[in-house]
Amino acid sequence: MLRKLSLAIAVSCATNGLAWAAEGPLTNKTDLVSVYQEAANNNSDLAASRAGYAAQREVVPQARAGLLPNLSAGANIQNTRTEFDKPGMVATRSGNSWQATLSQPVFRIDRWFQLKAAEAVDEQAQLQLSATEQNLILQSAEDYFSVLRAQDTLASTKAEEAAFKRQLDQSNERFDVGLSDKTDVLQSQASYDTARANRIVAQRQVDDAFEALITLTNRNYNSIQGIVHTLPVLAPVPNDAKAWVETASQQNLNLLASNYGVTSAEETLRQRKAGHAPTVDAVAQYQKGDNDNLGFSNPQPGVVYGSDVSQRSIGLQVNIPLYSGGLTSSQVREAYQRLNQSEQQRESLRRQVVENTRNLHRAVNTDVEQVQARKQSIISNQSAVEATEIGYQVGTRNIVDVLDAQRQLYSSVRDYNNSRYDYILDNLRLKQAAGTLSPQDLQDLARYLKPDYNPDKDFLPPDLAKAAQDLLKPAK
Repeated sequence: MLRKLSLAIAVSCATNGLAWAAEGPLTNKTDLVSVYQEAANNNSDLAASRAGYAAQREVVPQARAGLLPNLSAGANIQNTRTEFDKPGMVATRSGNSWQATLSQPVFRIDRWFQLKAAEAVDEQAQLQLSATEQNLILQSAEDYFSVLRAQDTLASTKAEEAAFKRQLDQSNERFDVGLSDKTDVLQSQASYDTARANRIVAQRQVDDAFEALITLTNRNYNSIQGIVHTLPVLAPVPNDAKAWVETASQQNLNLLASNYGVTSAEETLRQRKAGHAPTVDAVAQYQKGDNDNLGFSNPQPGVVYGSDVSQRSIGLQVNIPLYSGGLTSSQVREAYQRLNQSEQQRESLRRQVVENTRNLHRAVNTDVEQVQARKQSIISNQSAVEATEIGYQVGTRNIVDVLDAQRQLYSSVRDYNNSRYDYILDNLRLKQAAGTLSPQDLQDLARYLKPDYNPDKDFLPPDLAKAAQDLLKPAK
C-alpha cells in the first residue's frame, strides 16, 4: 500500500492540487476570440498602422494633382513714385489689378510615372496594413496561450512542491523510527526548497503573461478558458512542404507588398528619366485693372494712364530641359540604385519566407510526434517512479533516486503541455507564412476551449488523471 500511495501522490497531486490547488472562478472566463476582438479594437500598434496607412494613401491624390488643371488668382495694389533730375519733377502712378491663371499639363510624362509609382506605394501600404492585422491574430494567440502555458506550468510546479513536501514528511517519519538516516531528510528538504522556489518563479510568470495580454488589449483579465486535451493533433494539410512554399510565394502578404515596392521603384526610375523630356502646358490668363498698373508701356491711342483695361491670353508653354547642373542624371542614378535595392530586399524576403515555411512545416510535423511522445513519457515516468519506490522500500534504491524520478515525472508533464502549445502556435505561424491565417482559425480553436478549465485539475489528460486516481484505491 505504501508503494501505491507514493506513486499516486506523485501524479494525483498534479491532478488535484492536494496541497496548493486554489479553486478559481469557473465561469465568465474570457475566450480566445474575445481577446482577439478586444485587441483589434484597442491595440495601439494596429491603430498606429491604420493611421499610417491613411496618411500613406494620400500620395495618390497628391501625385494625380500634377496632371490636373491648376487655377490660381491674385490681386495687385501698386503705387509708384518717380522723381526726375529736374527739381520739382515728380510723377506718381497708382492702380489696382487682379488676374486669374489656368494651367493644364498637356505633356508631363514624369508626372504620369509619378502617379503610377504612388499607386504602387498605396497598394504596398495596404498590404502592409493587412500583414499587421494578420500578425495581430497570431500575437493574440501567442499571448493567450502564453497565459495557459504559464498556468499549466504553475499547476505542475505547485503539485511538484506538494509531492516533495509529502516526501519530506515521509522521510522525517522514517528517520524518527530509524528506517532512514539524516541524509534522506536533507535530500528531501533540498528538493522541497527547490520546488518551492520554482513555484514562486512560475507564479510570477503567470502574472507576466497576463500583463502581456493586458498590454495587447488594454483590458484586464482574471481568468481565461483553457484548451482541452482532446484537441486533434494532426499533420498539416496538405502535408507537403513544396505545396506550402508555393502558397506562401503567391499569398504571403509581406512578399506581395515587396512586389509593389519594386513596382514603385521601377516607376520612380521612369519618372527620373523623364526629367530629360520636354514639357508642354496649356495656359490661359485673364487680367483686369489700371493700365499703368498692368505695365502697358505703349497704350493704344486715346487710352490714358489710370483707365481700366482687361487682357486675355491663351497659349502653349513648351519647356525643353537642357542642363540642370547634373541634377537629373544624378536622380536617375539614385533611382536605379533604389530599384536594385528593392529587388534585392524582395529576394531576401522571398528566401526568408521559403525558409520559414519549410521550417514551420517540419515543426508542425515534429510537434505532432512530440505530443504523442511526451504523453507516453508521462506514462513511462509514472512507471519509473513506481519502480524506484519499490527499490527504495527494499533498499536497492536511495532517496536521491526517488526524488530524481519524481522530478523527471513533473518535467515530462511540463514538456507534454509545452508541446501541445507549440503545436497550436506553429500551426498558426505556418498559416501566417503561407498568407492564409485569418480570424476563422481562432474560431476553429475556440471550439476546443473549456469554459470551466481549472489548471490545477486540467493540466493532465483525463486518462492519465484517472490512472492516478486509480492508484489511490485500496489494494484488494
